[in-house]
Amino acid sequence: MSSPGTTGLVKQNRFSKCLDQGLAVLRCFTPERPVLGIADIAAELDMGRSNVHRYAITLVALGYLEQGASRKYQLGGRGVDVGMAMLRATGLRAASREHLELLRASTGYSVGIGLLDRTEALYADRLASHRRGQALGGPRIGAGVRVPVYCTSIGKALLASASAEVRESVLREGHRRRRTSYTITKKAHLRVQLDAIAERGFAVVDQEFHLGLRSLAVPVRDATEVVAAVNLSVYQADVEVDELIESFYPLVGATAEKVSLALGYAAGESRVAADVATDLADRGEP
Repeated sequence: MSSPGTTGLVKQNRFSKCLDQGLAVLRCFTPERPVLGIADIAAELDMGRSNVHRYAITLVALGYLEQGASRKYQLGGRGVDVGMAMLRATGLRAASREHLELLRASTGYSVGIGLLDRTEALYADRLASHRRGQALGGPRIGAGVRVPVYCTSIGKALLASASAEVRESVLREGHRRRRTSYTITKKAHLRVQLDAIAERGFAVVDQEFHLGLRSLAVPVRDATEVVAAVNLSVYQADVEVDELIESFYPLVGATAEKVSLALGYAAGESRVAADVATDLADRGEP
């Protein structure tokens, strides 16, 4: 039982039937039918019980399903986490799209917004640069793409804003590989950097995720806590780190503030200085 829209991938021999069937098992669980047995799933998917059982065991081992005393299954913590992350991402996209479009228009560079999802940052939305040559090379990132928290500005801004317990859990759980010669992987160094980010209110990453790519991110808050971060990415050949901070932090910070206000954050508590609004006005931005 394959998902819609897979014909092109099948023709390219790039479609994973096993993954599709595993996800089909997860899609059987709904608010109306939160607990299912092997026979229930097999009947709904028209799949052999032995195959369903194999997928169910794997999904339990990975945390996406849980098996109760009745030997039936329900969504596990990871399955719920994925669903909640996507729901939050949908709300963020609606609240931020207009502001992201203005930020891209005023800078010409790629911009995005994402939220923390365990050891990764999930992009709720991302708008590619309009500048000539800026869309070439580098990682292809769009809405729904996940990036590691330890070497991206959006991830570090989110992790620095999280509780000490969440920070330590992510640093313990996450696998950190050196993506470039600039990547910081040692826990002690990351802790120092995260403390500094939390103090100054924004994160800057210089070629840690991808050679030639620099980025800056600012947290977004709702009425009670940090829920996301807005970021902007540039190429190091075009923008030095000092310029990234001096010229673009005010714009990214103002965008994060606007999205925060849209999500219910109190204007009087804004960390973006008043002269940011003046700077935007001088550039002709609302």
